[in-house]
Amino acid sequence: MFPELLIGSYGITGLLVLFLLLVIGIIVIIFVAKVAFFVLPAAVIALVVWWLTGGNEVYAGIAFLVIAVISLAKR
Repeated sequence: MFPELLIGSYGITGLLVLFLLLVIGIIVIIFVAKVAFFVLPAAVIALVVWWLTGGNEVYAGIAFLVIAVISLAKR
């Protein structure tokens, strides 16, 4: 249709879609990394509490929530 706009075999529309998907992918990766860094300290503390209490999931859950609230309050 517009041969001057064709870039390779994808065309300008294909390149725009590729760029849009690339931006969405980068945003998702950044979001997952931020969530992992938010949950990681609380998960480690909960795992230690679970191990020290002999597998008590209630204490581990409480420790997880306390650390999560503290890390939210720090922000």
